[in-house]
Amino acid sequence: MEFSRRQGLKLGLFASVAALGVGLAGCSTGATGGSVAQNTQASADTFPVTIKHIYGETVIEKAPQRVATVSWVNDDVAIALGVIPVGMPKNDWGGNAQGSTPWKDAALEKAGAGLGSDKAPVQYSEVDGVNFTEIAKTTPDVILAAYSGLTQEDYDKLSKIAPVIAFPEAAYGTGWQDSTTMIGAALGKSAAAKELITATEKTIAEQAAKYPSIKGKTFIYGNLEPAKSDGVNVYLSGDNRPKFLSSIGMELAPVVVEAEKKAKGFFMPWSAEKANQLDSQVFISWVPDQKTKGAIVADPLLGQIPAVKSGAFVADSDNTLTLSISAASPLSLPWALDKFLPLLGAAADKA
Repeated sequence: MEFSRRQGLKLGLFASVAALGVGLAGCSTGATGGSVAQNTQASADTFPVTIKHIYGETVIEKAPQRVATVSWVNDDVAIALGVIPVGMPKNDWGGNAQGSTPWKDAALEKAGAGLGSDKAPVQYSEVDGVNFTEIAKTTPDVILAAYSGLTQEDYDKLSKIAPVIAFPEAAYGTGWQDSTTMIGAALGKSAAAKELITATEKTIAEQAAKYPSIKGKTFIYGNLEPAKSDGVNVYLSGDNRPKFLSSIGMELAPVVVEAEKKAKGFFMPWSAEKANQLDSQVFISWVPDQKTKGAIVADPLLGQIPAVKSGAFVADSDNTLTLSISAASPLSLPWALDKFLPLLGAAADKA
């Protein structure tokens, strides 16, 4: 099923398929006034704590007991830190029949809060945007939106319900480490957040090392739609997908590095007539189905992309897998590795 434009922008995949970096603005404990940068621990997790974000600062007076979330990632991080939300969004795209994901289901079951049980979080749909009414019904102590696209209006409206942790800089661009650090500080679990980041990064590195052909390869992560005249978009270095590939030793193609100097946002459109200039050793794209991969390869313009032409082309048609990397979290990435790395390694072998 294709995304609507709103949903596409929300996830960060382009155009009708999908759409969206960022640095941690910083956190400080009210007791010490000290700063909390990425991968560092707040002093003894004392409260009140102040979290800085794009809309200012949010003060949390005491450790939250009832946590609600919006968008993706935030619920994953809370659950990974041992805090079961009282309310969280359904995964309307990329999710399963329960409106959830395999990695979230497994973590909730392990915590004794599986969906359908008495301790399970309430789920609400975000197909039409932030679900203010349902969030309010959960009577939260804090609302987590470190990874989100909240507008100022959204933020102000949610703040009337409970303190809100908004994103630090770019809508849908917060790296998973930054989301984890911000949420850890907000929940009084900075030490656990630091340990979670370290463990997740170690898992990613160990699994990626099993595919040595990946290391050092140049890549472009984009969106190719042969049925559209404007069907080429390329993700920039601030997007979570390129961030992930860079983290496992790949290099963003020089053509993108150069072009993004004049670009704004998280992606740039690219003329199909100039598709042959998208020079990289590996090209990755989301596709609605495997038939589309064949259409891309056969397309007189898109088929001239060097990595497509050489067969070093990853065409991902698994919405859940796409979600796991696009909205990366400490829960989703370990799940994604077994599925995505073999595809990436096979493409890199052909480069």
